[in-house]
Amino acid sequence: MTSTVQHQVERSAGVTAPAGFRAAGVIAGIKPAGKPDLTVVVNDGPYDGAAGVFTTNKVKAAPVLWSQQVLTAGKLKAVVLNSGGANACTGPEGFQDTHKTAEELATILGVGAGEIGVCSTGLIGERLPMDKLLPGLKSVVDALGDTPGHSLSAATAVMTTDNVPKQAVLKHADGWSIGGFAKGAGMCAPNMATMLSVITTDAIVDQPHLDHVLRNAVGKTFNRLDVDGGTSTNDTVLLLSSGASGIKVPADEFEAALTALAADLVKQLQADAEGVTKHVSITVQNAATEAEAVAAAKIVAEDNLCKTAFFASDPNWGRIAMAVGNAPTAFDPALLDITLNGAAICIAGGKGVDRSEADLSGLEIDVVIDLHAGSASATVLTTDLSHAYVEENSAYSS
Repeated sequence: MTSTVQHQVERSAGVTAPAGFRAAGVIAGIKPAGKPDLTVVVNDGPYDGAAGVFTTNKVKAAPVLWSQQVLTAGKLKAVVLNSGGANACTGPEGFQDTHKTAEELATILGVGAGEIGVCSTGLIGERLPMDKLLPGLKSVVDALGDTPGHSLSAATAVMTTDNVPKQAVLKHADGWSIGGFAKGAGMCAPNMATMLSVITTDAIVDQPHLDHVLRNAVGKTFNRLDVDGGTSTNDTVLLLSSGASGIKVPADEFEAALTALAADLVKQLQADAEGVTKHVSITVQNAATEAEAVAAAKIVAEDNLCKTAFFASDPNWGRIAMAVGNAPTAFDPALLDITLNGAAICIAGGKGVDRSEADLSGLEIDVVIDLHAGSASATVLTTDLSHAYVEENSAYSS
């Protein structure tokens, strides 16, 4: 397999960087504040292979149900995404709104409604203003283009509580590339986030492999971001292949590049999480299995006592030990080691170096938990629980 390490991920462009794609984001009036709120990404081919990964929440938004249904055919010509409304918990009428959205865009583009993916994000429980959304589709199609500016506008129009757009591109030395954008700042937990992501590639990868590599990449990246333990109703990651480079790429090589791109998008999501003052990386090493390592890291990431300690820059390792002890993970507590920013603060299940040696005052906090129970490891990214997070989410629907 060709290494992708030498091919750096850049943030200068996104979904339009690979050949064969156009995109745009516009103000359609869905958001009362008059901010950009409608995005379309179009695959101009010659291939139209696609795959998707969706929320595991039992309460699934109408666009998730629609996109899951159309992706059974393994292809998409375009994706439409709106912010300003989740179209979740809106009943049959909400599904009809999603269907109408797909039909309207399909008519404008001259394709079938079953070739259109739909994504929505925003407040749960409210119908979308279709009198704004449907006319906005003509405006966004008229604005389509393939420049970095078009990528940026597409990434911007999907934002809700995000402060900045998030996009990235990886250009492979062999002449093919992957680009994408993501949005998400809160209601983020493994099994994705309140998160939408569209990733494009001009590589030729057959559809079964597209689906397989996307699931593997998501499992190692998007599913290992945990801001607040809330798995959204709308989580969607879509991967579209135009094949416009004419280069057929082996699945393992493509997966490595896709994982690198997705990891960068996830780092951007973490950095812009709601109320964030700390970027926390939790690594569990020497677990019996990778699944147990993930479970232990996740329970620390979601624990409010740990998260408030991170916010206070408090090296309270007892809270971490408590959280790990509640994980469905096999280990001997008498062997537990915990290191905070390089300081071995817990050794063999008891007090290690003095707490003063663990400096958590900076932006980055690195937690390493050694279970001494095997050889597997995993890392989960999270953030702290700050005053700003509470304030933002207590006023979200006002």
